[in-house]
Amino acid sequence: MTALKLALRGVAKAFDGKEVLRSVDLEVAHHQVVCLIGSSGSGKSTLLKCINLLVPIDSGQIVLDGVAITAPGVNPNQVRQSMGIVFQAFNLFPHMRVIDNITLGPRKVHGVSRAEAESQARALLERFGLLDKAAEYPDRLSGGQQQRVAIVRALVSRPGLMLLDEVTSALDPELVAEVLGVIRDLKAEGMTMVIATHEMGFARDVADLVGFLDDGVMLELGPPAAIFEDPQRPRTRQFLQRIIAAGRL
Repeated sequence: MTALKLALRGVAKAFDGKEVLRSVDLEVAHHQVVCLIGSSGSGKSTLLKCINLLVPIDSGQIVLDGVAITAPGVNPNQVRQSMGIVFQAFNLFPHMRVIDNITLGPRKVHGVSRAEAESQARALLERFGLLDKAAEYPDRLSGGQQQRVAIVRALVSRPGLMLLDEVTSALDPELVAEVLGVIRDLKAEGMTMVIATHEMGFARDVADLVGFLDDGVMLELGPPAAIFEDPQRPRTRQFLQRIIAAGRL
């Protein structure tokens, strides 16, 4: 699928009266990578779930390649066919082999034949160094391998947009690099991505734009050099100082 572009306009969301997203604006161009940074609870994960229509927005608009996907009457399942989303929890079915985890969506949702789905899955598994794990069950894999399988599962339907939600948070430090390497490969191929991450060095290296979310507000948005080296808002500076003090940037 061709890379898609994305626009969020005044997106707001509250849970039980608590505002989680407050009038968020964001433009993501074709082939662009946007990394969302901020403290836990700042709204990053909710924003990704709103884009994927897993969480309905209260106000505002989300537009995907010129189509308002939050308009009344839009079928969320059809919209999701053009996106891939990967969470920090791998969400693999433990009773199914890797190859079956990956091909379930294409076969059940897209009507792809088993032979074609498995051919596509094996090609992706080989590309990411996992072909020898096709017949394994998830609990036989390392965390890094499980997360790479989850990414392959999201990619097998050829999405035009990838949403990645803290995909390294559940991994041991030595496994983080292999997952980030996969994401770097996707950027090199031109995939449009929105990534919520605590990996500041990765965000600085990979992102075209970095957005700092604080208490549901997109407080700053700009190129990595501007955000990390010359932040304009006191709260952004405070956040980055803590990150630097913790040795994470």
